[in-house]
Amino acid sequence: MTGEEEPGLYVNRWGDTSPPDPQRFGLRQDACSCFDQSRPRPRARVGFHGERQDTSAQGWRRLLELVDEAAADGREEFRPLTGLSPQERREVVTLPPSIASLTAVRHLVLYGSNLVRIPPEIGAMTSLEEFTPYTSYRLHWFPYEITRCRKLTRSTVSTRALFGNEKLRPPFPRLQPGQDPPADPDREDLDPRRWGVTAIHNCSVCEGPAGPRLQQAWISLRVATDVLPLLVNACSPACFAALPHGAKNHLPTPHQGGRLDQPTPDYD
Repeated sequence: MTGEEEPGLYVNRWGDTSPPDPQRFGLRQDACSCFDQSRPRPRARVGFHGERQDTSAQGWRRLLELVDEAAADGREEFRPLTGLSPQERREVVTLPPSIASLTAVRHLVLYGSNLVRIPPEIGAMTSLEEFTPYTSYRLHWFPYEITRCRKLTRSTVSTRALFGNEKLRPPFPRLQPGQDPPADPDREDLDPRRWGVTAIHNCSVCEGPAGPRLQQAWISLRVATDVLPLLVNACSPACFAALPHGAKNHLPTPHQGGRLDQPTPDYD
């Protein structure tokens, strides 16, 4: 031995989530053309992804099993995609409501997912401290309910993929002001292209029933490390009025989306 230090080992923070060879394993993500994530086009028109989860897909069935296993063993870190093949990952476009049972999870890793939405049940993950959906390029927004994760202090999000982000200023999908979803009373079969979700049960603010006076809104708030565009489903004018002010360099009040004059970033 000389006096030189031995070479160090570099740890893969994301575990078994590096991009597989598509020639051998197939693609794990679908392409997204909602807006150009490399250059600004603030006046372009955008919309919600309209994909519905195929609950008969093998990837979805396997994900349900993984969530149940994680809830049963009380694990503190949950990396569900490492338990799926690339094709199975591609079949998953949302997470199941059963993630509400993951009350012991402190770190949720969704690196490189094909997700287009996160369910509001993430708000029940009360131990969550770190959230990593990095390189999930089709995930453009998050539910307001994520603000209930009071311990959440660290996040790694591909911010250029987010509606209204500071770097590119893409617009937000236009919401449906003052219109009750035209579906069954339980709102179980909504058009995600119009409402962003396939079901609305509870108020994002007070957690009570959504009620007949449902009002949707966008608000951008700092959640952990990143400013996220959050979709609110408010049950009443009172809950709508209770929403906080938006984050610095973003619109200060809740809004309906569409083509907006967003603030010029001020980094002083």
